[in-house]
This record gives sequence, structure tokens and C-alpha cells, in this order.
Amino acid sequence: MSTTNATPPLTAQLKDPALSAYYALRTVFTIAPIVFGLDKFFNVLTHPHHWSMYLAGWINDLVPGTADQCMYLVGVIEIVAGVLVAVVPRFGAWVVAAWLAGIIVDLVTGPGFYDVALRDFGLLVGAIALARLAQGVHTGSIGRR
Repeated sequence: MSTTNATPPLTAQLKDPALSAYYALRTVFTIAPIVFGLDKFFNVLTHPHHWSMYLAGWINDLVPGTADQCMYLVGVIEIVAGVLVAVVPRFGAWVVAAWLAGIIVDLVTGPGFYDVALRDFGLLVGAIALARLAQGVHTGSIGRR
């Protein structure tokens, strides 16, 4: 008598709406933070030294160094957050959500980029959804039919 794993083939798993949403969100929340983090060093998405204009003055006063130097630290944190989502999504998604909450506080208390803060709020909700879906995938309640 042999026991077999009851995990269905990948094509059948991807028909599960929750699992396909999990994969889509995991992909986006892996790639986007890494790209944004790398851009703090290479300035492809914005002009050199323009990332610092997104930093609230009170935060700039709290951190040592210049706003540009702070943005390098921000870049490292974003890269680490993206890697965490790739490796441990049920934990990494909460890190991204917390990071986005911090960015939102920064944007609404400092430079006044309310449109960007609203966009980041939508991303925060998506990161929370990913964290919940990742927990379901981890426990087997999602993706195992």
C-alpha cells in the first residue's frame, strides 16, 4: 500500500481564484519593491536626487546624514522587503504593508503628495491581502483541492 500526495497538478491549482490571486500579488510585491529600491541607487524612474523630495522634513531631521543618504537606506529596506516577499511571503507581505504605512505617514505629513499616498494606500491593502492569502497557502487551505 502506498500513499500519494493529494496535491493537484499546477494547471488545476491555477484555476483556483485565490491561488492565482496569491501568485499575482506575490509576483508584484516581489518585483516592485526591489525595482523601487534599486532605483534609489540608479535613478532610472526619477531624476538624480529627486527621491529626497518625497521625504518629510521632520523625518529628515530625525535621521543622520542628508535626505539623499536616507534614501539609500530606504532603497536597501525596499530591496530586503521584496526579497522577503519572494522567500517568506506570509511574513514579507506584512513587512511591505508596514513599510507602505510608514511611507503614507511620510507623504501626508511632509511633502503633501496626497495622490501618491492614496496610491500607496491601495498597495497597502493589496499587501495585506497577499499576507492573508499567503497564510492560506502555507496552511494548505488555499491551493490544495
